[in-house]
Amino acid sequence: MIYRIRAHHGMCFAFFRGEGYSGEFTENMWAMKEKLEHNPEVVLVQETDDVCAHCPNNMEGQCTSAKKVAGYDRQVLARCGIMPGTQMGWKEFADRVSENILRPGRREEICGGCQWNALCRM
Repeated sequence: MIYRIRAHHGMCFAFFRGEGYSGEFTENMWAMKEKLEHNPEVVLVQETDDVCAHCPNNMEGQCTSAKKVAGYDRQVLARCGIMPGTQMGWKEFADRVSENILRPGRREEICGGCQWNALCRM
């Protein structure tokens, strides 16, 4: 199985602790996190993905915050040296996010305005 993953979700999964928009969204995040731990292939996208499928901001395949989160996706891809549509193992992608964004302390430069930002500082 190949999962469609928004590039910025590479940061979200690193900090996810069970809080989310809704119960259904949170349950899906836990399920996706578990699947990704098995290092499946992912294709990196800049549109709604397998995580967004259960998000209350997903209105018939369109994110109500599309402009904001598309900027997050573009920045993650650029900082990790990845083109949209690239397919790779989840672990390789997560390692690139960690190496290029999280460890150098650059996450807030990308998504500091996100409503969940405080949770990612813990």
